Amino acid sequence: MVEVPVKLYLDKVLKTAREAVRPTSLLTGPVRETALRAMAAAIAEKEEAILAANETDVDAVGKSMTGYENRERVRDAVARIRMAADDVKALVDRLHRIADLPDPLGEVLGRHDEPNGLQVGRVRVPIGLIGVISELSPLETIEAIALCLKSGNVCVFRGSPDWTHTQEIIAAALTTAMTEAGIPRGACTIIDRPEKEAALELIKSGKALDAIIPRGGAGLRKVVQEQARVPILCHDGGITHVYIDDDVEIPLAQNIVVNSKVQNPSAPNSLDTLLVHQGIARPLLSALILRLLDEFKIDIYGCPKTVSLMGQMLMTGHKAVKPAQESDWRKQFQGPSMAIKMVPGFDDALAHIAQHGPSHTCVIVTKSYESAMRFTREVDAGSVLVNASSRLNAGDSLGFGADIGLSSARHHARGPIGLNQLTCEKYVVFGSGQLRHPHPVPLAYEDAIMLKRP
Repeated sequence: MVEVPVKLYLDKVLKTAREAVRPTSLLTGPVRETALRAMAAAIAEKEEAILAANETDVDAVGKSMTGYENRERVRDAVARIRMAADDVKALVDRLHRIADLPDPLGEVLGRHDEPNGLQVGRVRVPIGLIGVISELSPLETIEAIALCLKSGNVCVFRGSPDWTHTQEIIAAALTTAMTEAGIPRGACTIIDRPEKEAALELIKSGKALDAIIPRGGAGLRKVVQEQARVPILCHDGGITHVYIDDDVEIPLAQNIVVNSKVQNPSAPNSLDTLLVHQGIARPLLSALILRLLDEFKIDIYGCPKTVSLMGQMLMTGHKAVKPAQESDWRKQFQGPSMAIKMVPGFDDALAHIAQHGPSHTCVIVTKSYESAMRFTREVDAGSVLVNASSRLNAGDSLGFGADIGLSSARHHARGPIGLNQLTCEKYVVFGSGQLRHPHPVPLAYEDAIMLKRP
């Protein structure tokens, strides 16, 4: 059987999706909630099939890396792809949690009366057709599809080829459940073509899409920024900074740094640059750096003072702190690497963050209320946290239930992109026969006209 060319395939998918935009936006909240619960039940029922398909994906990744010299990287790649029963349960749980969230559509965001009697209101409505391109796991697939449906949007999703077989089973289960629940055909499509051209064609689909969301590394974000012909709804690029003030509890600061970097090093809100007040650097950094190097295998790039400090303390057998280059202060590592810099004071930390932006997530660890308040006021970032891990910059941690990504962009929304951020506003105006009349002509202008008359 001859396979349909990618462009023709995607044109058909997007045409069907576009036709589903209006009926999907008109679905009631209970219908969407019922569909999400049916989708959760379908995923739970297909657990064995999902895990079997996942083993096929794991085998494919293992074979593709046969002969690869770095066995540790092979193991990491396989571990990243592999799913267990708990992962399937997480998919089911996430669907239920999103179903439980309040319906955002129709919410009145503001209302006022004009002097002429017009009643002016603003309400939440769906954006329309959203394309999502992801390099991440099936959990992110579920989040994207569920959040789009809950917010009344149509979603066309292109996932990582690493989970091709896994996503085929998930897509079939979700499609069946949505159809039986009365969701329009095309309201959610998982693209089943692994070719890179499928992702590129989706990125360039300016006439069909209303917005696009990239979920992955710097390479994917760069391609989307260069090629997209529609608004990029979520851009999770930018540096995550943690600044440790001199007035601080050392154990608290160390725990926040470790969690910010180690909990998920590949996340966009994992720690990139640690700034430390030099007044607290020696008692804080010595044990912290050794722990990061030896226990968690984090590569550390340090300023000259950091390298000098650890050069005096490191013994044979320890990894070394590498000298940082200027480019390291602007790097979103999204991996087991980070940079550390000692700064003379609070103002120097603020200056460094401002100079080496854009900032994705910024954290201050301090006991000083004044420093905390000034930091939150002056630092320009998608999210600013005080005495908390940068990894808490996420929808499920901030009360959104879930998010489709984290944005550091300056338009539409910053921070976690949850249900409310997947909507836009519509003005609804009630009148009683009001008409538009010309504005009175300014007197000075009338005088000028009169002067020109014969």
